[in-house]
Amino acid sequence: MKILAIDDEEKILDVIKAYLEKEGYTVLTETNGANALNAFKTVNPDLVILDLMLPGMSGEEICSKIRALSKVPILMLTAKVSEDDKVYGFTIGADDYLTKPFSPRELTMRVKAILRRAKNDLPLNDIFMFNDGDLVIDTRSYEVKKKGRIVNLTPNEYKLLTVMAQNPNKVFTRSELIEKAFGYDFDGFDRTIDAHIKNLRQKIEDDPKNPRYIKTVYGAGYKFGEEND
Repeated sequence: MKILAIDDEEKILDVIKAYLEKEGYTVLTETNGANALNAFKTVNPDLVILDLMLPGMSGEEICSKIRALSKVPILMLTAKVSEDDKVYGFTIGADDYLTKPFSPRELTMRVKAILRRAKNDLPLNDIFMFNDGDLVIDTRSYEVKKKGRIVNLTPNEYKLLTVMAQNPNKVFTRSELIEKAFGYDFDGFDRTIDAHIKNLRQKIEDDPKNPRYIKTVYGAGYKFGEEND
């Protein structure tokens, strides 16, 4: 499997490359944002490791541009340690987050876990259609459409949506959503779910402030509020 690592510190890239290639991955490295985007389009990697604090084009901008092109899993590296910073990273499309300085062994385990989750995307039965085709989830092509137009979801957003749509009107706690969508080995926290839910509402709801599909159950969690057509 191919991994694209983007960081302006070549010593960090050397460590990432050495540890991951020891595990059998093919690792390509870039220190420049513009070059990294070109490499991404050429290589089509299975995973991107991205430092947020890059000179020139920021990691946030690169993440947004990659996410507009692909659902590839993105692991962010950053020296920013606050919970708000982590939530913001998930908001712009990251799938996981590792704070610098990090252990190369932990990085390796995170990479394996992310790729395992990506490989084991939750299977559903063919096509789920809601409200006369207003929202369509096609699990054969991993596509979601809103009013006939393809919605660009991250892998984690897609997993959350499919878990909830598969169980209409079932109330999920945040912990249950983390477990069922991401697995036991996901090293996230409850606010991660809130960030993904906010993004999903922006993408599939006519009025995100008054959602038709993903509804908040105060004091409990979230539910998918429409019955399957």
